[in-house]
Amino acid sequence: MASTVSAASGPALEIRNVSKHFGVVKALSGVDFTLERGEIHALCGENGAGKSTLMNIIAGVLQPSEGEIRVDGTVVRIASPATAQKLGIGLVHQEIALCPDVTVAENMFMAATSLRKAPLMNYRELNRRAQDIMHRLAPIPVDAKVSTLSISNQQLVEIAKALTLDCRVLIFDEPTAALTEAEAKVLFGIIRDLRAQGISIIYISHRMAEIFSLCDRVTVFRDGRYVSTDRIKDVDADYVVRRMVGREITQLYPPKLAGAPGDVILSVCDLGDGARFSKISFEVRKGEILGIGGLIGAGRTEIAEGICGLRPVTTGGVLLHGVPQKIGSYADAVKSGIVYLSEDRKGSGVFLDLSIAKNISALDLKRLTTAFGLLNARAEADLARDFTRKLGVRMGGIDYPVSSLSGGNQQKVAIAKQLSVNPKVILMDEPTRGIDVGAKSEIHRLLRELAETGIGIVVISSELPELLGLCDRVAVIREGHIAGELTGEDMSEENVMRLASGVTMETADNERRASAHV
Repeated sequence: MASTVSAASGPALEIRNVSKHFGVVKALSGVDFTLERGEIHALCGENGAGKSTLMNIIAGVLQPSEGEIRVDGTVVRIASPATAQKLGIGLVHQEIALCPDVTVAENMFMAATSLRKAPLMNYRELNRRAQDIMHRLAPIPVDAKVSTLSISNQQLVEIAKALTLDCRVLIFDEPTAALTEAEAKVLFGIIRDLRAQGISIIYISHRMAEIFSLCDRVTVFRDGRYVSTDRIKDVDADYVVRRMVGREITQLYPPKLAGAPGDVILSVCDLGDGARFSKISFEVRKGEILGIGGLIGAGRTEIAEGICGLRPVTTGGVLLHGVPQKIGSYADAVKSGIVYLSEDRKGSGVFLDLSIAKNISALDLKRLTTAFGLLNARAEADLARDFTRKLGVRMGGIDYPVSSLSGGNQQKVAIAKQLSVNPKVILMDEPTRGIDVGAKSEIHRLLRELAETGIGIVVISSELPELLGLCDRVAVIREGHIAGELTGEDMSEENVMRLASGVTMETADNERRASAHV
């Protein structure tokens, strides 16, 4: 590694006094950033801190309003993503940007294909080259259409696409947000290999454990401004969080339910779809938050979709306050009082190009429509102002598009949309994925407040600290069945993973005894 890195002197990338204005809004104000050769450099900050804006400037997607960029000591103008690639800069986007109707291999080599002059494509060679790269990440068939892949596999294709480029600087923007723990570990190994080859890496993540196990240095942005740069070995996670938010986050998780829960709100009885899950039964009581854990692919999302009419079920049913519900579609579920917040916030949770007001009113336009079939704009605005105030949405105004908001505030709008129909139960799938620690704390507090008002809250999460810190009980799903339920002192990461992976307490004890005997 040393010889590779010392082949050239000076930083791989330097950002000096860069600013970016969007009209009167300043997304970046005179920020500095230095990326050394052969290092993994974390970039941290709350949503809206300017991280993605700077990365898009480095990758040629946006142009700076002021300042300069140096690559290998030379001032450059990165006019487009193609220019960035020629300079050896690659970006793995947080938001999946693939063409769904073509194959994995075609997506991976899209940039090279666009530049080639030959009239015919050698698909056999294309697939071979794609498979050589993909086998390092996951067993994903490169001749499969991207539209057939899960969200996590699409994210791996995004990463593989970046690995096809001959990069000297590689930017990862929340690369593990949709990955399993096993997939993330494979990615970390690849990133370390890239560093050993002298490639410089910018790593953006809200997950402190990843940053402290993987990165060499950490730079913090706050409110579009540079705050600090430190060596990872010299700081701890609390220090980084304080720098990010400019205040103490004293309680990421609010206090849990004190005492016994109230009456049963939701009863799921022997639910099955004949394919992905079967014999699912559980209850949600007033005042509590029920967590749904398990490995990605275990059937957690499919169960939630079955409960709220987004997936047909073949057995069982749902009761609200003891009354059986007839749910054949999502509209039926909403009418009954059951709403679902999708894990794919930007694909299904919000309408990015519509205003905040129109997003919040989207689930029940009939209630806001006059007798003449016209939308009551004043009632819609009043509804939006009420919920954005209650949820503390930071915005320019209710007429602004949702795309203008940070990730945490987009999630608050998605939650406001569910609350606008006065639900009895909210099913939340990965409610804090891809949002910063400050926004997470606010959403956790909000969920606890909703539970205390009598709304049934079910949280599906792949983040074990969130499941255990937020929820009063956790039901663990394995291969479409409930493997077990954890409460009280039994709620631990180890016990969740045992149930999720099929390792019983007895098996684990036997393995420990056998190991000790050897």
